[in-house]
Amino acid sequence: MPARILIVEDEPVTAMNERMILEKLGYSVAGIAASGAEAVRMAGQFKPDLILMDVTLDGDLDGIGAAGRINQERAGPTGRSRNFLAI
Repeated sequence: MPARILIVEDEPVTAMNERMILEKLGYSVAGIAASGAEAVRMAGQFKPDLILMDVTLDGDLDGIGAAGRINQERAGPTGRSRNFLAI
């Protein structure tokens, strides 16, 4: 089973290009989020193996903040995320 990747990108053309490249490489794209808040919601819903995160997102929650929230929500009893990396 290919890795499931969530794309977080607020530029639609860039997001679609990333999706096309990832799918050609054999990966499964779990979804595309256009904001930090949407990324947090979709990460909880789809539980991707990897998140390809744009650091400079528009809105109240940038990519760094969204990655931090996602890592907190997915942390195990040690306080570290298990089998997951938000970059």
